[in-house]
Amino acid sequence: MNLYKYVSDAINEKLGFAANLETPRNRDFGDFSTNAAMIGAKLAHKNPRELAGEILPKIQELDFIESAEIAGPGFINIKIRNNFILENATAPQPQTTDKPLVIDMDYGAYNVAKSLHIGHLRTSIVGDTLNRIFRFMGHKTISYNHIGDWGRSMGMVIAWIKRIHPDWPFFQDNFDSTMDLSRYTFEPSELNTFYPQAAALAKQDEKFMDTVHTITAELQQGHPGYNALYNIFMPISLKSMHDTIKKLNILPFDNDLGEKNAALYEAPVEKLLRDKNLLQESDGAEIVVVKKDTDTAPMPPVMFHNSRGATTYDATDIMAIYYRKLTDNPNKIIYLTDSRQSLHFEQLFRIAELTGLFDTKNLEHIGYGTINGADGKPFKTRSGNAADLDDIIQIITDAVRARAIENNKELDDNTIDTIAIAALKFNDLIHDLRSDYIFDPDAVTSFEGKTGPYILYTAVRLNTVLNKANITPHLHNVNINKDERNLLLAIMDFDKTIQSAYENRATDMIANYAYNLCQLINAFYHSSPILRDDLDNKIQETRLHITKLARDTLTTATNLMGLIIPSKM
Repeated sequence: MNLYKYVSDAINEKLGFAANLETPRNRDFGDFSTNAAMIGAKLAHKNPRELAGEILPKIQELDFIESAEIAGPGFINIKIRNNFILENATAPQPQTTDKPLVIDMDYGAYNVAKSLHIGHLRTSIVGDTLNRIFRFMGHKTISYNHIGDWGRSMGMVIAWIKRIHPDWPFFQDNFDSTMDLSRYTFEPSELNTFYPQAAALAKQDEKFMDTVHTITAELQQGHPGYNALYNIFMPISLKSMHDTIKKLNILPFDNDLGEKNAALYEAPVEKLLRDKNLLQESDGAEIVVVKKDTDTAPMPPVMFHNSRGATTYDATDIMAIYYRKLTDNPNKIIYLTDSRQSLHFEQLFRIAELTGLFDTKNLEHIGYGTINGADGKPFKTRSGNAADLDDIIQIITDAVRARAIENNKELDDNTIDTIAIAALKFNDLIHDLRSDYIFDPDAVTSFEGKTGPYILYTAVRLNTVLNKANITPHLHNVNINKDERNLLLAIMDFDKTIQSAYENRATDMIANYAYNLCQLINAFYHSSPILRDDLDNKIQETRLHITKLARDTLTTATNLMGLIIPSKM
C-alpha cells in the first residue's frame, strides 16, 4: 500500500480541497503533517490556527487516524492507528499504469576496440537502475548501447593494425573475401591497446593521420578488406564489453547499435533536412543553424557534413533518432551521459523538433557528474590514464577480500565478487547522479554505514532468520512496539519512494531508502526477539510476518539497484 497516497487522498476528499501532506524526518510527533489549514485559510480569509481547530475534527473522523494535533502556526500532525499499519503493510509489487510508455533509453555508449573505463561506470550503473525502475513502474523500455563503431576511431584502429601487420591480406589490392580468415584475430587486451597507440602517433605524425582519414573514408565506402577486418575485431570488442557489464550485473542491452547502424539512414535524414531548407553551406561544410532569437547563451550550429563531405558524429545522432522513430516509435527517448555533453543534446533536440521527428518535451538528457580522486580531479591511474573498469572492479574485490580477512570472515570467491560489485554499485547510486563525488575504495568497501556490504549484510540477516524459523509467518492483531511500527511505516513508504525516484530520475532516492530501511530493520532485530522460545506464539508469528515483509521490500530495492544478495556474509 502507498500509505502516503492513501492518507493524502482521504484528507483531501474529506476537506474538499487539495492540501500538502509531508512525511517528517522524526515521526515521534506524527507520521504525517499537513498544511491543510494554511491552504484553507487563504481561501476562507481566516487565521490558519483558527481554521486548523475547525478542520481538526473532520480529520479525526477518518477511521485510520489515531490522533491529530495542531502544531506551530497551523500545521496538523497526524498519527495513524497501529492496527491499520499492521493490517495494511504489504511487500511492494511491480506497478501497473493506465498509460504505459514506450521509452528508448540510451546509455552505455561504449567505444569499439577500447576497454571500458571508470568514465563508463555511472552511465552503466545509473542507466541500468533507471531502466529497472521504469520497467517496475509499468513502462516498456528499449535499451540502447549507442556504440562508437564507425567514425575516425575505427580508422585509427585499422591504420594501426596495418602498421604492425602490413602483410595481412586485408590491406592487399587483390583481397579475397572468400578466403579462410580464422587465424587473423586478437586478444581483447591486445585490441584495446591499438587505439591509444594510434591516437598518440597521429598527434605527431601528419602522414599517419592522413592514412587514418583515408582508411576511415574507404571503410565507410565499403572497402572489402577493411570491412572484413572490422567484422573480425567487432565481435571480440563486443564480447569484452558484455563480459565487463556482466560482472556488474547490468541487464543486457536490447540493442548494441551505434554510429554504423545510424549511418544507414543518412539519405532519408539528409532529404528531410533539405526539404525543410535546414542545411546551409559554411566554408565547404554543411551545417544546421539551431540558435533561437531568445537565446542568451552561445548556441553554435550543428555540422552535418564536414568540408571533406563526410558525415559527423552529430549527424549520426540525428540519424539514430530517425531510426528509433521508424522502428520503436517511442513516446520518449532518454539519454544518460556525462553532463558536459548537455550542449550537444540541446542542439540535437532542437534539430529533432525542427525536422518534425520529435517534440523536445519527449526528448530528455540526464547529465551525470564525474567520479573524482582524492585530489578532486577525475579519477585516474598512477600512469595518468582513465582507470579501466575491470581494474576498478579488481581493486574493490581485493579490498573486500582484505576486509573479510580482517573481520575473520571465511567467504568464497563468488561471495567476495558479489559483495564487491554491490559495494561499487551502491557507492555510485547513493550519490546524487548530477553531482561529482570522490572515489575512495576503503570507504566503498566498509561493512558499516552507507555501503553496499551493509545492505547485503542486513538482507542476509533477514534470510537467516526466515530460514531458521520452524513456524509460519502470520499476522495477528497484537500490540506493536516503536521499532516494529517504524519499520512497517518505512515498508509502506516504498511506493512513494519509487514514484519519486521515477519522476525525478533520482537513483539516490532508492539507495538512501534501502539504507534507511536497513537501519530500521537492525533496530527491530535488536529490540524485538523473533525466534526466542519463550515468546507468545501470536507475537512470534507476527514478528516473523514483519521480518518477511522487510526482507521482500529490501530484496525489491536491491533488485532495482542490480545488487545480488549472497547466501551468507
